[in-house]
Amino acid sequence: MEKFTELTAIAAPMPNENIDTDQIIPARFLKTIQRTGLGKNAFAAQRYDDNGNENPDFVLNKEPYRHAEILITYDNLGCGSSREHAPWALLDFGIRCVIAPSFADIFFNNCFKNGILPIRLPREICDELMGDARQGSNSRLTVDLEKQIIIRPDGNVVPFEVDPFRRHMLLEGLDDIGQTLAHDAEISSFEHQASRAWVPSISMGTAK
Repeated sequence: MEKFTELTAIAAPMPNENIDTDQIIPARFLKTIQRTGLGKNAFAAQRYDDNGNENPDFVLNKEPYRHAEILITYDNLGCGSSREHAPWALLDFGIRCVIAPSFADIFFNNCFKNGILPIRLPREICDELMGDARQGSNSRLTVDLEKQIIIRPDGNVVPFEVDPFRRHMLLEGLDDIGQTLAHDAEISSFEHQASRAWVPSISMGTAK
């Protein structure tokens, strides 16, 4: 998993509540078990018309937001089904950070597991950041996970909180498997000692 330390990027404003996982990646694209290739179908119902042509009014089809790496929305982002394909699709599109007042719990957890930083901020702060985002490509946000701050284009700083363990995992680029493998030496040593300590009992029969 790619490390997340500091990100300076275009932010796309999406001022909607209850953006569910079916909107993020419609069910018809869930047949794959690959994490790549889903980005082109992220928000498919909004991005494309019935003939597969881009909807020019959808924010991610506009410049500069088609290159956004930060997404800002309103409450309850990622509600609906628990599909992990939703963060896969966002990440494959290029989104590394999502900002909202609240998230659905499973989606929130899946973001961390797939290298996306979800940040909870009050709605009024999200409104201010959306205002920054609407200024276009010359108005980028910097998300500094090490310092746990967002630096706005005018230099003002917005602090945010992240669970220390999840912060560590993102900073080091570790998913659940990577976290386990990071302790491979200790696991191997334990298994070696355990195998030496275990002595099988031998039942001795009595000869007749």
